[in-house]
Amino acid sequence: MTTERGGVEHLRRIARVWDQLIPLPVVGRRIGLDSIIGLIPGVGDLAGGALGVYGMVIAARLRVSPVVLLRMLLNIAVDTIIGIVPLLGDIFDIGWKSNTRNLALVEQWLDDPARVRRSSVGVLVATGAGVVALAGFVIWAAVRLITWMFSSVPATWL
Repeated sequence: MTTERGGVEHLRRIARVWDQLIPLPVVGRRIGLDSIIGLIPGVGDLAGGALGVYGMVIAARLRVSPVVLLRMLLNIAVDTIIGIVPLLGDIFDIGWKSNTRNLALVEQWLDDPARVRRSSVGVLVATGAGVVALAGFVIWAAVRLITWMFSSVPATWL
């Protein structure tokens, strides 16, 4: 079993190398291997996602709540999915830093598990509601588009 201190230190190293390794003096930000490897289409973002999941394994060994693990997975999914988009994903990687976010979640969970569990439930519920709303909008827009298309077709074509 991973010791608490050893597990958190391992997560810190991952976050530092993957999210914070190189300073960008002009913009005052830091980037890591995630931003650099992410420039390789497809492969880089999947590698970042895989490393993020490895961080979740470390967190699970620290007995982090399943709800917090789901929130960590959400951070990784956002990073991976948006990271796949050319250029936009590379710019997004500079700011999102899922490994750093997940490290902070684990550290906060170790300090106050109940608070982090509650906030994670809130984030997951809000995300689920957003996905449902987005799906509803897409269905509504598709129905409107199909209705418009059929109303524009001359009756002789039907």
